[in-house]
Amino acid sequence: MPEVDGGARSAWGVFGAGDCLGTVNRQTPERIAAAAGLVRRGALFSLNAPLDLITPAMFNRGADRRTTLETTPGRTMDDVHDNFYPQATSQWDSLGHVAFRPGEFYNGATTEEIKTGRRNTIEHWGARGIAGRGVLLDIAATAPSGYHPGTSTALTVADLERAREAAGITYRPGDILLLHTGFLTWYAEQDRATRRRMANRETLTAVGVEHTPEIAAYLWDSQLSAVAGDNPALEVWPPEDTAEAWPFGFLHHVLIGQLGLAIGELWWLAGLAADCAETGVHECLVTAAPLNAPGGIGSPANALALK
Repeated sequence: MPEVDGGARSAWGVFGAGDCLGTVNRQTPERIAAAAGLVRRGALFSLNAPLDLITPAMFNRGADRRTTLETTPGRTMDDVHDNFYPQATSQWDSLGHVAFRPGEFYNGATTEEIKTGRRNTIEHWGARGIAGRGVLLDIAATAPSGYHPGTSTALTVADLERAREAAGITYRPGDILLLHTGFLTWYAEQDRATRRRMANRETLTAVGVEHTPEIAAYLWDSQLSAVAGDNPALEVWPPEDTAEAWPFGFLHHVLIGQLGLAIGELWWLAGLAADCAETGVHECLVTAAPLNAPGGIGSPANALALK
């Protein structure tokens, strides 16, 4: 791919000049059908954390307020959600979430095109659906001694490769990569004071992939269709989102803004990881139904794994 400003490689135009799907294009009918063949036991795993698990919400997002409505006394019930942030729990980032640089989003979309919902917004995935072969790398199980998911631990290509080799996995085009870092299970055990610290983007610390061209190249060259982790940002937090560190200091600029990579964050992977460890099978069918919300920027994951 051609090199652009800041040393990033550009995938603009790889899937067509007007493309709004990015790497999800790699989920072809043939690859989805092959992934469906991985369902042998009928084992089902929800990859969605409870809506109220991450409390208070991270990145200064608001808390969902749900009200149960008795619409007909004694007969019918309904509910309403207020202050709902689609990216406050297990979620997808659309390709309109983060720009490569101000005013330039994936495939050259402008801020105005994102704001008016003409390009890169969540309904492009929502109307299509997401499905493919999921491969789980258990970072928490293969990390060196002293590993702690609640610290700013930067995962290198070597770390991912160690977990991949332990899983006995060979990537295939269109794979959905699942990174089990152990962050969310660790977070679930924390007290209120720790959760308040983690909620503030200025004091949040969390494991994630390192801010380097090597990681970006690895994720692209593996021909993945999506990458999801159980950590807050997929990449190590905090970022170095400064002019001097751009674009790799905050890797979203490159992964979303240039590569068009579908990113999932805060997925609940503990149950699936435990099953992979028990059975030795680290591949599965993954399906997801992002919200078909015209103009939306993010969505709950609505993801399942089947084995």
